[in-house]
Amino acid sequence: MPLFSIAALLAVIVFSFIGPCLYRIDPLYLDSHAILLPPSLHHWFGTDRLGRDLLSRMMEGGQVSLIIGFMSALISTLIGLLYGVSAAFLRGGFDKLFIIMVDLFLTFPTLFLLLTLVSYVNASVWVLIVIISVTGWMGTARLIRSESFAISSKPFIRILQIGKIHPLKIMLKYYAPLLAPIVLVSFTFGVGGAILAESGLSFLGLGIVAPQMSWGSILSGGKEVIDIAWWVSFFPGLMIFIVTFSLMNISNALQMHWNPKEAR
Repeated sequence: MPLFSIAALLAVIVFSFIGPCLYRIDPLYLDSHAILLPPSLHHWFGTDRLGRDLLSRMMEGGQVSLIIGFMSALISTLIGLLYGVSAAFLRGGFDKLFIIMVDLFLTFPTLFLLLTLVSYVNASVWVLIVIISVTGWMGTARLIRSESFAISSKPFIRILQIGKIHPLKIMLKYYAPLLAPIVLVSFTFGVGGAILAESGLSFLGLGIVAPQMSWGSILSGGKEVIDIAWWVSFFPGLMIFIVTFSLMNISNALQMHWNPKEAR
């Protein structure tokens, strides 16, 4: 299952970033004679209500969705890693401040927090990356903080502290390798969550706006014609499902590989 998930994820990445080099139909081209055509040899994924080729739009939208997903997960994982390790290493007042900040963020449901932030700014790719990152680092930070406390109690860490080794060197050289499995698992989970968050915002009309496109915005455009043109909503939904399902399988495989108790 993990190998299949990795292959499916790589196939979607190749489809989104290399596909446009081979399939050169303009995703913005309006054809009044090809409105809501079903999948065929001329239009493999059919067309939408404006006559635009859905396959080319899926490729273009896939680039936006994957970039937002991976970049948001990367930034939120780095923020969680920085705060989690710092809270466990410095302790005291910094750790108390960390707990207050995390609890404050977790007080608000993530979806409503996203909606609140997006409603005050004009959504774009980088704006969505920042907003999703800001609202998605808390779980990773708490997990890393918990593991970092366990590492801090190790004898060799105390010896390094007694030896006046610089804290940054201890974090990078000794904490980072031990935390790498948790960070990688959190990152893979974060990518799927970020793609779903972007898709949800775009579906509600608060995410990517025309002329840009994402799988969520394409899915949103198909909800009004789903009774007569199922393909407009089916294919973006299928892509979102494949990516998130593959990432969850990869995350579970990594967790079982690095956690012998769970594997048993």
